[in-house]
Amino acid sequence: MNVSRAPEVLLLVRTTSYRLDDFRAAAKRRDVGLLVGTDRCHELADVWPEEAFGSLALDFRDLDAALATIVARADETSIAAIIPTDELTAVLAARASTTLGLRGNTPAAAAIARSKARLRDTFARAGLPSPGPITLFSIEADPGVAAAAVSYPCVLKPLLLSGSRGVIRADDARDFIAAWTRIAAILSSPELRAIDEPEARLILVEPFVAGVELAVEALLVAGKLVPLAIFDKPDPLDGPYFEETLYITPSRFSPDLQAYVGRLVEAATHAMGLSEGPVHAELRLAEHGPVLLEVAARSIGGLCARALRFGLGDLALEELIIDAALGRLDETPTLRGASGVLMIPTPKAGVLMGVTGVEAARSVPLIEDVVISAKVGEVLVPLPEGSSYLGFLFARHPDRSGAGASAVEHALRTAQACLDFEVRKRLEMRV
Repeated sequence: MNVSRAPEVLLLVRTTSYRLDDFRAAAKRRDVGLLVGTDRCHELADVWPEEAFGSLALDFRDLDAALATIVARADETSIAAIIPTDELTAVLAARASTTLGLRGNTPAAAAIARSKARLRDTFARAGLPSPGPITLFSIEADPGVAAAAVSYPCVLKPLLLSGSRGVIRADDARDFIAAWTRIAAILSSPELRAIDEPEARLILVEPFVAGVELAVEALLVAGKLVPLAIFDKPDPLDGPYFEETLYITPSRFSPDLQAYVGRLVEAATHAMGLSEGPVHAELRLAEHGPVLLEVAARSIGGLCARALRFGLGDLALEELIIDAALGRLDETPTLRGASGVLMIPTPKAGVLMGVTGVEAARSVPLIEDVVISAKVGEVLVPLPEGSSYLGFLFARHPDRSGAGASAVEHALRTAQACLDFEVRKRLEMRV
């Protein structure tokens, strides 16, 4: 492979992630070299045959070995910054950045962000509003005994999974035992049994908090929170599962509420000890005020970042993340217009046989793009066991106002109604 220049940014990303192409394009636009640290390096040859700056094979199941590999590579070439893309790679990025003396979070702060239990404990100690009290159970425990020890309604969730995977609401003991059984099965899968951590075998139970949700996208620069966007989630997320669909920005809640939410997220990052890099936070607007659900040391997942564009240069979120990692973020970015994304939920388990209505969805006014990420012939697994969407719809309006946001939401719902996914049960395939 011909290397035209030494890499400057190490991107830590799983090959199953949606984020590869967008970070690669952002690095090119920012004229930055990119080294990709991934868990299945050999697959990148087909994904990026023209990649000039190479890739680094890392075992994310063994962070000590992965750290040693990064340090060895740093002895050979220039690594100026390390960017994670999920909770686990955020821990590795923090450890590597600390070892190499680069800008980044401490390993302790990244570990808090990764663990739902540590996160809840940190918020409680800091007096920040979050669901509680929480209870932790081993999946080896008796679910009937556990069901009698909690209050209802409650939410059960695995400690180390993300994207609402394995998160289930229970309104009574019967629901609780059914939810427990499903989560225990997920955590007992070969994929997750390979995670050699005590928290990988635990279930967290906490009170269900009623209310609509918001999401906050931001960057931390030397401990200061730089807000980028606040998303409304207009679809109710009341369970029993918590599959997200719509993200719309700007938020249509009052400026005072949005300012308070921003201060609350910044206080949460301070309590956690986070100081650098992307932040993605989730909150519920409970009757008594906003409640923190998650604060992650990573950017928004999936392809959702494509809904965001900033400044006169029409910058992507990934470009801002790279600039911040390299200490080049000179001013607060301004979000352009109103925008949104609709993550297309998986309707049922089965095999995807086909998709119709894509062109009709694209023709809806304000729709910017339609991306069907699921492939024909793919086996679909909905939440709570599954972890992926059928695709993404994107819409944009030039008016950055509540009216623009409402127009974006209407366009996304209209486009979704155009789509039809043929899904057959696997038994139906046996002819």
